[in-house]
Amino acid sequence: MSFFHLAVSMFISSIMTIVIMLIRKIFKNQLSSKWKYNLWFLLLIALLLPYMPTQLLKFGDKFTWNGNQNSNPLPSVTTTENDRSWENGNWMHDFSTSVNRIDLTFLNHVLTIIWIAGMLVLIALSIHAWIKLRQIKKSITLLTNSEVLSLFEQCKQLLNVSRPLVLGKSPLIKSPLTFGIFKTYIVLPSHAEACLSMDEIKYILLHELHHYKYKDIATNYLIVLFQILYWFNPLIWMAFREMRLDREIACDRAVLSTLDQYQHTAYGNTIIMFADKSYSPSHFLMVNQIASSKKQLKKRIEHIAAFRSETKLLKLKSILIFILLIGVVVSQIPIVSAMPYGDDRINFDNKQTMYEDLSAFFSEYEGSFVLYDLQEEQYNIYNKDKSTLRVSPNSTYKIYSALFASESEVITRNDNYMKWNGNSYPYQSWNQNQNLFTAMENSVTWYFQQLDKKVQMKNIVSYLDKIQYGNQNLSGGIEDYWLESSLKISPIEQVQTLKDFYTNQFGFDGENIQFIKDAIKLETKDSATLYGKTGTGTVNGKNVNGWFIGYVETKNNTYFFATNIESDHHASGSTAAEITKSILYDKGIY
Repeated sequence: MSFFHLAVSMFISSIMTIVIMLIRKIFKNQLSSKWKYNLWFLLLIALLLPYMPTQLLKFGDKFTWNGNQNSNPLPSVTTTENDRSWENGNWMHDFSTSVNRIDLTFLNHVLTIIWIAGMLVLIALSIHAWIKLRQIKKSITLLTNSEVLSLFEQCKQLLNVSRPLVLGKSPLIKSPLTFGIFKTYIVLPSHAEACLSMDEIKYILLHELHHYKYKDIATNYLIVLFQILYWFNPLIWMAFREMRLDREIACDRAVLSTLDQYQHTAYGNTIIMFADKSYSPSHFLMVNQIASSKKQLKKRIEHIAAFRSETKLLKLKSILIFILLIGVVVSQIPIVSAMPYGDDRINFDNKQTMYEDLSAFFSEYEGSFVLYDLQEEQYNIYNKDKSTLRVSPNSTYKIYSALFASESEVITRNDNYMKWNGNSYPYQSWNQNQNLFTAMENSVTWYFQQLDKKVQMKNIVSYLDKIQYGNQNLSGGIEDYWLESSLKISPIEQVQTLKDFYTNQFGFDGENIQFIKDAIKLETKDSATLYGKTGTGTVNGKNVNGWFIGYVETKNNTYFFATNIESDHHASGSTAAEITKSILYDKGIY
C-alpha cells in the first residue's frame, strides 16, 4: 500500500467520521445509548475496507499526477541499440507520443517513511502500555473475601456470564479495570475491600462485567490497531475518543437497567469516587476502566441523572438509523475497490496454466509474457505477478479504437480515409492523409483520436463494457485516456480480449472483425501469419512501457500472445516485439 492509497483512505474514513458525528447529533433523540455506540463499529469497517484487497502492503508505488491533458504533446522516436526493426517494416518502428507528468515518486517515498515512522512510535507506546499491564498482572493477588466472591458470582449469574474470570486486587492501580481476551482479569485496587461498601463493589463488578459481556476488551485492541495505522488523521483520534465515551455511557445505562431506581444516585457517586484516581488513558489503551476524564465524567453523570427506560419505538428508530449508515459504508466499497492496487491488478485462476521462466529473453527489462494455445486451451505465462498487473495499453488499444469505429459506421472497409489535420509531427508518415491500414502500420495517433471523437465517449464506454476491456476507466479524457493515462489493462486481459475478438465472442459484425484483422496483419513466414500491434508508453520523453500483442495463425492452430516490458527510460514496442518473436521462434510457433 502506498501513502497515496492511504491518503485516499484517510479522506474516506474522515467522511465516515463526520457522517457518524452528524447522525449522532441530528438523531440524538432517536438513538438509544447502545446503538449510538454501535454506530462506531461501522467506522471500524470503513477503516478496514482499504485492506480488503488480497494484495499485501506494497510501498513505493509511483505517486504521480497525470498531466497529459497537454494540448500539444511532444512526440518522440526511440530506437534501441542494434535495432533491427527496419528489416521488418514500419510496424516495428516506435511511433510514440510523450505525455507530461509531475512525478511525485520521491514525495511518495518520503511520506511513506513518515507514515511508517509514526506507526513505529505508536507501536512502541503500545508495547510500553503492554509492559505496564504485565507489571500489574504480576502484582495481582486473588481476592479471598468470601462475601465479595459470592457477590461476584451473583453478578455473573445476573448477566448470564458463565466463563470463569479472575477477580483480584493490585497495589499498582487506583481505579478498577478489566483486561485480557483469552484470560480475563477484573482487578480492584488493594484498598477496595476496606474502603468500599458491598453495594459500591457490586456497582463496580456489574460495570466491569458488562464490558466483558459486550467484548469491549477485543474492541480496545481493534482501536489500538487502527490508531496505529491512521495515526496521522486527527479525526480518527477524535472519533475513538467519542467512541470510548459512548461505550461508557452505554455500559452505565446497562448497569442502571439492572439496578433499582433508588440505587442510581449511589452508582453515579461510585463513578465520581474514582474520577481523580485513574492513570492516563494513553498508558492503558488495552484495558477498560470505570473512571473517565473529568470532561467525559460530566457527560456520563448527566446521562445517569437523566436515565429513563428506553421504549421499543426508540430501539426500532435506532436500528433503522444504523441500517441507513450501513448503506453509507456499502457505498464506499466501489470507491475503495477502484483505488490503485484494487483496480490495477486482476485475479487470475485458470487450471490450464503453465508458468515458465523466460527471463533469459528479457535481459535487463522487467516484464511478462502470456501465450494462449487456442486448440489446447492452455496458458503459458512468464512472470505471474506482472502478468496480472494493469498498465496503459498505449497504441495496442488502436485495434479496438478501429473496431468501435467500424461498429459505429464511422469507417468502413471502403471508406476509412481521413484527411491530415495540418499539424506538424516529427514523423513524415504522420504528416499526410491516412486510411486505416496506413494509420495502423505507422501508428498514427491523431487518426485514432479523431475516430474516438466521432464515435463519442458515451459509445466508447458502452463498447468497453461490452468487451470488458481492462479497467474501463476513461477519466483521462477523449484524446488521452489510452496514452499512459486512466485506461489500463493487464497482459492476461490483452490475450483474453484478443482471443474473444478473434473468435468474435462480442457478437460484432463479422465483416468488421475481418476488416480489423486485415488491418493488423504484419507478415507471413513458413505458412504462419503474424498479426498484432506494438505500443510504446513515453512519459516526460522517457520510454517506460513497451507492448506487443497479437496472434499467430498456423495451418492447424492459433496462438495469442501479449508481451509487456517496463523500464525507466528505454522500454519500447519494438523491443517487446523482438523479445516476442524470439520466444515464438524458440517455441517453434513462428
